[in-house]
Amino acid sequence: MEEKLSRSAGRVQAALDNFGEPLVVIELAASARTSAEAAAAVRCEVAQIAKSLIFRGEVSNRPYLVIASGKNRVDEQALGKHCGEAITKADAAFVAEKTGYAIGGIPPVGHKEELTTFIDADLLAYPEIWGAAGTPHAVFKLTPAVLLKITRGKIINVK
Repeated sequence: MEEKLSRSAGRVQAALDNFGEPLVVIELAASARTSAEAAAAVRCEVAQIAKSLIFRGEVSNRPYLVIASGKNRVDEQALGKHCGEAITKADAAFVAEKTGYAIGGIPPVGHKEELTTFIDADLLAYPEIWGAAGTPHAVFKLTPAVLLKITRGKIINVK
């Protein structure tokens, strides 16, 4: 199946294959760049979209991954407390350098370097959620339990 996927989506599928879970990347004709677009494309609630956002530590310059419900906006000050430093939303160049993916398609796994990961507690309310898979047209379905397993993320309230 990977050979039919675009290069970036194929990299995500390869990363997912390492977890021993039945996770399948699908590429969509419609854009899934935003949570609203992704929800419309897969016919789910916006809140079921697990959007991957990268933040940068202002002192350490470390990348932090937040996987947030599509309905939520991340409170950067509260996130900074979890990170132990002030944080800012990362720019496109920093995101690409640290993850290997462009904004609008950042997956929760398969990054260039290991990222400290935080997961929005609101995602746990849904039996299934959808994550980006390397491009603005690629997604995959999973459960919150599997998201926790594959990312080893810490559950927090992001809003």
